[in-house]
Amino acid sequence: MSADTPLPPLALDIDGTLTDEDGRIDPRIFDPLREWPTPVVLATGKSFPYPVALTQFLGIPERVIAENGGVTLVDGAVHYEGDPDRVERATAAFRDRGGDLGWDAADTVNRWRETEVAARLTADESLLRAVADEFDLELLDTGYAYHLKAPDATKGRGLERVAAALDTDPAEWVAVGDSENDAPTFATAGRSFAVANADETARSAADEVLTEGYAAGTLAALDRLRAEFGD
Repeated sequence: MSADTPLPPLALDIDGTLTDEDGRIDPRIFDPLREWPTPVVLATGKSFPYPVALTQFLGIPERVIAENGGVTLVDGAVHYEGDPDRVERATAAFRDRGGDLGWDAADTVNRWRETEVAARLTADESLLRAVADEFDLELLDTGYAYHLKAPDATKGRGLERVAAALDTDPAEWVAVGDSENDAPTFATAGRSFAVANADETARSAADEVLTEGYAAGTLAALDRLRAEFGD
């Protein structure tokens, strides 16, 4: 690559990708993301307010793919994907049959969630999958929670929307992640890295599996890109 070739835009997962193994944001990622000269979008399974807040603390523009593609924010515009009413009916059926999402009364995991529902990994997976099948929904196991969602809401669809809004080709983007919900992002981006702690789905979908895990893996990928693009 020549020194005149711009660094590619980035689509970055948060949990397991910008965090340490205890789930805390690794402060080493702040400066590299703040200084990255092309667009960065945070693509996560968390509900909408969490990645928006993180962009503010990082000091980067508010570009967000939240709820596994259910909510996208770019250039000040919010777009919703999926079928939240169907998810709500499925969740009610899950509870009516004795299911418990597993969170405390405050349920900050779902309190601000708009397009899907997340359950603790201790929840009844077989019942969740039965309900998902009955309501034509998808159940994602991200390694952090089960997500009951519409199949057409994916991080990959969110990246397509972000790329179009920024007048870029998705093939120009580089994605980094660690879970099965990142596989659609990997398929959409032109290049993808799975950090070393990634699950099997993410590892199989990625162009390359890094030897470093968590945020250290993401930082290694960014260093690789700088070296390749002559930055």
